[in-house]
Parts: sequence; C-alpha cells; structure tokens
Amino acid sequence: MYPSLFTTPGLARFAEELDAERGRQLAKFGDQRHPDGTGGPVMQARAQEARNQCQFLAKHGGPDWRAILLEEVYEALAESDPPALRAELVQVAAVCAAWLSDLDRRPPAGRCDVMFVGGGRCAKSAGHRPPGSQDPHTP
Repeated sequence: MYPSLFTTPGLARFAEELDAERGRQLAKFGDQRHPDGTGGPVMQARAQEARNQCQFLAKHGGPDWRAILLEEVYEALAESDPPALRAELVQVAAVCAAWLSDLDRRPPAGRCDVMFVGGGRCAKSAGHRPPGSQDPHTP
C-alpha cells in the first residue's frame, strides 16, 4: 500500500495500522487539541516507581512488555518540556511497535514454539515433546 520506507521488521505494518487508526479517530472526533496534563511531582514519582519496577524485574528474570510500556508511558507523563515529552512519546510508540512485532511472531496458541535452523517453525501441537526431550526436532 505504501512505498517501502521502513527497514525495521514489522514497522511498515505498524505504520499502516497506525495510519488507519488515526484516520478513524479524525473521522470520529476531528482534529483535537488538549492540554498535555503532564509533569509535576506525582507523575515524576510514578515514573520513578515504574523505572524501579523494570529494574527489579530485569534482575529477577526480565521485565515483561507491560512493565516496559508503563515505564515509558510514565516517563512521558512526567515530562513538562514539550520537546522532551515528544521524545518520550516516540519511545512509547517504539515500545508499542516492538510489542506488536513480538505478538505477530508468536506461534498460534497451542502450537510448538521451536524454530528450525535455517528458518521455519514446528507445526506440531505444543505438547508433542515430553519435558526434557532431546528430540532433534526435524521438520
């Protein structure tokens, strides 16, 4: 639909979906202008809490997408300087794109998640290998 402007995997699809959703919003609500409502000590404290949670999770098995996104959202909400707020909102959008990319690459529910060397994914059900199996997993 659009010329290929993106080199990051999944970003073109994200941009097309974002463009379509933005078009629906404009059709429904028109061009909107609102105050930012950002900055201040409450949002700064929440941003610090979200950073702390992500750091804790990173030390204990790794953060999940919810924690990563909330950290970026609260960092944006803590900003009162428009250029800094804009930079943080771009980071929010980038995390959303990364999360969507991850969702799009997951196997369907109940399917095996093993990827073959050289490409391709196992098409068998998720429970076809007993725990600890050394099955070479050939296609």
